[in-house]
Amino acid sequence: MNRLCFACDLISDPELIDAYIKRHQSIWPEITESLKEAGIINMEIYNIENRLFMIMEVEAHFSLYKKAKMDAGNDKVQEWEALMWKYQQKLPWANEGEKWLPLNQIYSLQ
Repeated sequence: MNRLCFACDLISDPELIDAYIKRHQSIWPEITESLKEAGIINMEIYNIENRLFMIMEVEAHFSLYKKAKMDAGNDKVQEWEALMWKYQQKLPWANEGEKWLPLNQIYSLQ
């Protein structure tokens, strides 16, 4: 099992942030299914103000490229992603169209 961590920003509006959190308290079942099918064992999202951090525990064979390809062919995932863009914004240093950017591990207690 591997761990991947990402960051993303929300639009800095308390109402939008609250709505985003509520959306994630009732994820569409098709989204959960697509995550598991891609080899994601567990996913957690945390926030502080408008900054999001996502931790994914993935199977050894997991591929971000394969996940992106699966997502592109899944209408429900595309619908979910379009909805999420109403709340999310790219990090200041992200390229156009990028939202979740990988974090670099700089310390481990182990």
